[in-house]
Amino acid sequence: MRPTFRQLQYFVAVADYNAFGTAAQALAVSQPSLSKQLAVMENELGAPLFERTSRRVTLTPLGRLLLNRARIILQEVREFRAVAQGSVGLFGDRLAIGVLPSIGAYFMPIANRRLHEMYPDLRLVVREGATAQLLDLLRAGKVDAVIGTPTNAPEFSSIPLFAETLWICAASDDPLSNSKLPISLTDLKGRPLLALGPEFTLADVVKRLAEKADAYVSEDYEGGSLDAVRQMAVMGAGIAVLPSLYALAEAVRDPEFIVRRIDHPLAVHEIALHWRRASPLRADFEKLAARLIEVKQEIRQARSEKFER
Repeated sequence: MRPTFRQLQYFVAVADYNAFGTAAQALAVSQPSLSKQLAVMENELGAPLFERTSRRVTLTPLGRLLLNRARIILQEVREFRAVAQGSVGLFGDRLAIGVLPSIGAYFMPIANRRLHEMYPDLRLVVREGATAQLLDLLRAGKVDAVIGTPTNAPEFSSIPLFAETLWICAASDDPLSNSKLPISLTDLKGRPLLALGPEFTLADVVKRLAEKADAYVSEDYEGGSLDAVRQMAVMGAGIAVLPSLYALAEAVRDPEFIVRRIDHPLAVHEIALHWRRASPLRADFEKLAARLIEVKQEIRQARSEKFER
């Protein structure tokens, strides 16, 4: 039994969309053609991959067992092609990358423009999430790389990109909103700090800062997004701790939004680029890391005159 590359593509697409029609549309093929190829694959395997009903498609136990392996095989074939096409540009023509939400909204638009200037044929596919979630996608071959917080997982290679400074915001009538100068940890003593949920590494950083400042992390609220954390702070629920990419971009957009940098060595959010150690594209990832570092320097320089860093 030898499933073809196309059959594996169809298998993964149907598993992702839970529907033959939507998968066929995404792959720009006819539904009968897709269904026929999967039927041939199931016949050669001697067992069904999907449970089919009139409303949805669900993986069988065998389908669930084979899905991640199929993703890895497809990824390895893409990497094989990218190596062969190395002379035409970075990663060939496509890179699926997982990023933190603040990176996706406030860093990747600029990075995408700069990369497109250098590699016109490269298409970035961006997926947002917490670092742990994104690394699971990287393991499964659903993304090619991750821009997230550092990891010691042995199956990944990593390059540090930059360290975001951390900033606070509070309600407009809070004494902390009376100045734009940096604050010390003593300014946070006894205050409730607001953070993202525990799935984000930033929550651990905020917890360490709270312990050092003799403050505490609010148990009444865990934000699902930086916007939500900010809004709770503005409403007086506590002091929001925000990474610089988000905080400074929002402060530029809204001059009434007061943010202040936390002046302490612990008040940083480390960001790194991760990829599978087994990937043959290390040289491409190193080039990508260099470009991403340049983008952060560009952003930092553009804001250096407006904000004390």
